[in-house]
Amino acid sequence: MSAPPQRARYATITDRGLDWDSVPMRLFQKAKRLGTWDPQAIDFSREVSDWAGFDTTEKDFLLRTVALFQAGEEGVTSDLLPLIMAVAEEGRIEEEIFLTSFLWEEAKHVEFFRRWLDVIGIHEDLEKFMTPSYRRLFLVELPAALDALKTDRSTEAQIRASVTYNMIIEGVLAETGYHGFRESLEANGKMPGLLEGIRLVSRDESRHIRYGVFLLDRLINESPVGWDVMNMHMNELLPPTMGVISEFWEGYDEENAPFGQRMETYLDFASTQFDKRMKVLERDRGKSQAEIERAAIADLVADDAMVGAAVFEPLR
Repeated sequence: MSAPPQRARYATITDRGLDWDSVPMRLFQKAKRLGTWDPQAIDFSREVSDWAGFDTTEKDFLLRTVALFQAGEEGVTSDLLPLIMAVAEEGRIEEEIFLTSFLWEEAKHVEFFRRWLDVIGIHEDLEKFMTPSYRRLFLVELPAALDALKTDRSTEAQIRASVTYNMIIEGVLAETGYHGFRESLEANGKMPGLLEGIRLVSRDESRHIRYGVFLLDRLINESPVGWDVMNMHMNELLPPTMGVISEFWEGYDEENAPFGQRMETYLDFASTQFDKRMKVLERDRGKSQAEIERAAIADLVADDAMVGAAVFEPLR
């Protein structure tokens, strides 16, 4: 029988302390400031009456979208732990601290979408909305990539996990879904509670994606084959990612689509998100860890300026 693992030390009581200026600690400060919203506090008082005013196709469109988000949020909540464990095993305490907020926020998103479904009275089995491409990504690729970290915590395995979770699931599909909600509901002023929750979920996810880019930048530059592993996996997952969108639209008439939406708009938006992630990774390819940190911090500052938030000042 092998001896139980023992901890060598606690980093935060050595002269190392915590790196307050690091990307994950900056993200953790933002998570504490912006991520403490409560799904139970969102006002859903207009949801039932707005829902009743939609036609059958519009209801199907919204329910399909929410169902895929609900399943997806449960999936990422359930599958994240191996990545946290891999990061913790490497002694990256700042990243582990941020990832605790990351997991908590994913769980909160599960609560939000389920509460909305309960409020409008949906208690049926929604698995019918899961198409083949969706099933491949969420029932096969996502759990496989994260579960692999239980036995293989190599840099390359972590790259595949982060690509699947942060770049594809969050950075392309979820972003496209948020865009669809806004395009469908903002102009007509319907479902204000759902839209408020989507705004808050999207804000949380923006921090997750920022961490994912930082993580991938670090991992890619730690391995001589890191770029190739990332690039191959991104391109392997692109077809089923676009398939999720095209299959979503198979049940709708393009000439009379719900809320005036069009499949091409969604495909274009998803392609743009994919290209944006690749461009940032290309920008940071071959950089030192210090250069990656500086670029990531500049991105965080730009994010804050864009939303009119106060720029985070490092703790001293």
